[in-house]
Amino acid sequence: MELRQLEYFVAVAEEANFTRAAARVHISQSGVSAQIRALERELGAELIDRSGGTATLTTAGEAALTQARATLAAAGSVRQSVDDVAGLLRGSLRVGMVTACTVPQLFDALARFHSAHPGVELALHEDTSDRLVDDVRAGELDFALVGVAARAPDGLASMVVIDERIVAAVPPQHPLAARDTATLAQVCEHPIIALPPGTGIRAVFDRDCYGVGLAPQITLQASAPDAVADLATRGMGVAILSASMAGFYDDTLVAVELTDSHTAALLALVWRPKMGPALTELVAVATRSFSESS
Repeated sequence: MELRQLEYFVAVAEEANFTRAAARVHISQSGVSAQIRALERELGAELIDRSGGTATLTTAGEAALTQARATLAAAGSVRQSVDDVAGLLRGSLRVGMVTACTVPQLFDALARFHSAHPGVELALHEDTSDRLVDDVRAGELDFALVGVAARAPDGLASMVVIDERIVAAVPPQHPLAARDTATLAQVCEHPIIALPPGTGIRAVFDRDCYGVGLAPQITLQASAPDAVADLATRGMGVAILSASMAGFYDDTLVAVELTDSHTAALLALVWRPKMGPALTELVAVATRSFSESS
């Protein structure tokens, strides 16, 4: 009897389906079925009833499930005890990042963490900030870099790494380029190019426009700041970007300060308050990475 056979048996019992169990343990369905057949032969009893549309436990399977779970838990405790003595971390962490937001400090932190703790599997997922925050709250993600308006999300541990204002970015030949500042109303007289709803920059722009009684018409939107800026350089409209984003394009775009935009555009690290050893270490590494660059 092998631990992996017990793991596959528990997965099938909990998923009530061989296909879902196979996806959960990352092997083929035939592999799961073969290992459980081998376990049944060794125990001399059928554990899974395969006759219906779902995989259900037999009486013998129900009796075996409790002990199988206990055995796997005990094996995990043995490994954790050894890892604690040796200073090793294992497991997996699911990291989120706002779509198309290239932040070297985050990548540096992930690389340092992976180098120090190769036993921890890292998975990176991109999405809008709103969905990333929801996923961290729901436990689908452990840690994320998100853009938000005004303040960090409630109910999560967080660290603000960038706090700035939004600007209007236009090519040098645009009418707004001749002035250092503009109001939101003056900007909204022109076609607007923005990031999509659910992103921090868009949330700031929509919030500030609403605050002065404006309902801006977004002519074009793109999920990446590069695309927003590129469309603006081609004369398609006024790009709404953070001040630091606009700074990357200062050879082709002029940043115009928005005098009545007062909401802070924040870039923040967020994570679940209840942390295991691996997440605790990743937060520490990421905090150092961003602190060193400030």
